[in-house]
This record gives sequence, C-alpha cells and structure tokens, in this order.
Amino acid sequence: MTDKKTLTLEVPSGVLTYDVREAGAPTDEPPLVLIGLPMGAEGFTTLASHFTDRTVVTYDPRGVERSTRDLETETELPGIATHAEDVHRVIESVGGGPVDLFASSGGAVVALELAATYPEDVRTVVAHEPPLASVLPDREAMAAAMTDMHDTYQAKGFGAAMAKFITVLMAEGELTADHTDQPDPDPAAFGLPTEDDGSRDDLMFGVNMLVLPPYEPRYEVLRSGTPRVLIAVGADTGEQMTGRAARGAAGRLGTEPVVFPGGHGGFSGGEYGQPADKPVEFATTLRTVLAG
Repeated sequence: MTDKKTLTLEVPSGVLTYDVREAGAPTDEPPLVLIGLPMGAEGFTTLASHFTDRTVVTYDPRGVERSTRDLETETELPGIATHAEDVHRVIESVGGGPVDLFASSGGAVVALELAATYPEDVRTVVAHEPPLASVLPDREAMAAAMTDMHDTYQAKGFGAAMAKFITVLMAEGELTADHTDQPDPDPAAFGLPTEDDGSRDDLMFGVNMLVLPPYEPRYEVLRSGTPRVLIAVGADTGEQMTGRAARGAAGRLGTEPVVFPGGHGGFSGGEYGQPADKPVEFATTLRTVLAG
C-alpha cells in the first residue's frame, strides 16, 4: 500500500477533504479518481489498495465524513452540478485531467455530469449503478418513495428514513404506485436506531433524496465518444433499483452495461462493518475495463 497524503480544498460554502496515494513507481497512466455519493473516501480503501501502480485520488463529498458544508452561506441545496464542480476542483488540485474516473452509486450520477460539463477532465468514466429514477418505467413511484424518505427523515429522523431506504433498495422489480401508502418498516428489524436523535444534517436524506429524482444526464453530449463513458452494473444486483437504472442509462447511451462482479458495493472490503463483497474480482475487472 502506498502512503496516503490527506489534503483540504476550500470551495464555496464548504471545505473538501481528499486523499492522494502516489504510484509506487513512475508510470505513464493518469491518476485514478474514485468517487461516491454519499459514500466518502473510506469506502474505497480496499479498491485503492489494488492500484498501487498508479496515483489514486479519493475524496469525501461536501457534508460527508471529513468534508464540511457551511449551511449559513449555502444559497441552495448542493445538487449534482455542485458535486461535479467539486470533483472538477479536486482534479485541478492534483494537476488536472485527463484522469480515469470510477464512480459508485450517487457518485456515478455526479460522474456523468462531470463528463458532460468538463470532458477534458476525464479519459474514461466508469459509472457503476447510478440511481437514476428518471430512466425507470416506475419513475413516478420511485421519485415519490425517495421524497417520502426525505420527509420521513425530517419528521422522524435517521432510523425511520434508513429503514425505508433499505426496503426500496432491496426491492426486486418495479415499485407500485401505492408504495408510499404501505405501513412504515420497523427500523429495529434492520438493526437501526428507533429513537430520533434530533440531527438533520444527513446528506443522503436531507438533500440527495430531493435532487436525484428529477436529474437527467445529458445523454446526447455523453454519446459523443469523448470521453469514453461506460455504465456498469453488478452481476448480483438483479432487478433492484440501481441495477434497473444502470441498464436504463446504458440504453439511453446506446450501449450495453459492463457487468462487474458482486452487487451494488461489489468493490467493498467491509470498510463500514458490512461483509466484504468481491473486491479482488472487482478490481481485476476494473483494471481490464480501464485498459479498454
């Protein structure tokens, strides 16, 4: 494992914290940037360890883990474009593009926005399971469910909202129009807190569940071929929302999704206490895809 250097970067209404792991030996390969949303840099620890032959950059999105949001100076909720600007600034801070970019979940949505806005920043983008409600046949039901998670968070706190999130994330197939009319799941059934601690600063439920549902990537720009944009899907994700969305987004680009080992977190090595998925196989596939 190469040494990790941690740096900070001031941005409008926030401070970003990012990590740079320099390549273990001189290389002609561009840096590999790994991003998530709302997951921070910690979640990429195992994946980064498989790429010691090139510089690897990870970061915490604003409002996540070590990065901060200044709510007093924030004039609007940080949407996908804001996060894309943040990633652009991080890329500039490490010497500029083009870089290779692997992005997970909400980070994959950010990566599509970055590729359309700053194509010179990236050589290859691998967008792994972007949770794009806008490409789904049940988009209205999914958007309503995501808005309901936000409203539940504001009314009852993290545990109640996360229970609804897990229920939707694990659902196989389309949501029905009456999904939000169903009884609320019990947070305790998922090992989640049942008491409301009063905090309301969670980025996923406080912001993302409002800004993600209406977002539409600029597919006509992304289809230009520069940079190379690949949508990825987990072999084990099946008909869950992120798998369906990945296949839908790939279809909008006129391509087939690239299949990666494991599920939505196939690269995970258990960084947050969950069981490891298939990080070795995942890293091998990513290396092959980037070599393209």
